[in-house]
Amino acid sequence: MHPVLIVPAQSNHADKLTQITIAAKRYWNYPETWIQIWLPQLTITSEYISENEVWMAVIEGKPAAYYSLKQEADGLWLDNLWVQPKFIGKGIGKALFVHALERARRNDAATLRIEADPNAESFYDHMGAVRVGEKYRGEMDGQPRILPVMEITL
Repeated sequence: MHPVLIVPAQSNHADKLTQITIAAKRYWNYPETWIQIWLPQLTITSEYISENEVWMAVIEGKPAAYYSLKQEADGLWLDNLWVQPKFIGKGIGKALFVHALERARRNDAATLRIEADPNAESFYDHMGAVRVGEKYRGEMDGQPRILPVMEITL
């Protein structure tokens, strides 16, 4: 495995981060019709990068994964954590999550909240987060989409 460098994302990385997000979402074999519906939420803009704390893992000079922290009225949220499929299972997500926890502590947050993709719940559980609720996100093909809300104490 190549060394991973974690650096702040810049506005010009928006397209690459969007590509990582969509590829990672497709990794879970969601129907393509769902991916198309989710495109607005999966798109990272240069404005988003400038308004939030966004860090990326760089391997061989190229973004391979990233996360973002977003301050909301109810606390600090891990808004994104996506890894290019070819790097899933190689410790990059863990490295980014640990980095996110360090950044959250520096922001004086007592907890970090996560609205997780159901496929990622076990990852966050393994990292020490606990499920504290659920969020209803509408229906997809007649099935309710319920996302776990998780939290980790810092």
